[in-house]
Amino acid sequence: MSKPSRSFPRPLSDLLAPTLTGVLKAQGFASAEILSRWADIVGTEIAASSEPLKINWPRVRDEETPEPATLVLRVEGPAALEIQHLSAVILERVNRFFGWQAIGRIALRQAPLRRRAPQKAPAPPDPEAARRIAETLPGIEDEALRQAVGRLGAAIKRK
Repeated sequence: MSKPSRSFPRPLSDLLAPTLTGVLKAQGFASAEILSRWADIVGTEIAASSEPLKINWPRVRDEETPEPATLVLRVEGPAALEIQHLSAVILERVNRFFGWQAIGRIALRQAPLRRRAPQKAPAPPDPEAARRIAETLPGIEDEALRQAVGRLGAAIKRK
């Protein structure tokens, strides 16, 4: 007898994990967390001019004491000197994130960062359209709620 299939939505991370695992392993990352949480790990000032590129793990010679890895960072040209001076701070913060002395050295690669384009804030809905929609909702007694639903309706109609 076969089990019934899951009929509820699955998180996107469950679907993407098998796909991204191989790509991340090729770059030395055990998980995508260091990439997605880079600003939380090292701070916004350092993250603004650097991003992790890969982790080079040394070949294992004896299993008693693993050697620390090298974290390769992509940095923008003008900030490379500052990042180099902050390497001890970055090492401390990254190793604190991992919970052990995983990274022993930082290597820098000067290149432009891949930045996400900042998303433009949507324009507010037309106040006149929001007022007209709110007037068609006499069943809502709370005036603030009626106005909020009117703004929502105007925003939906705009798209």
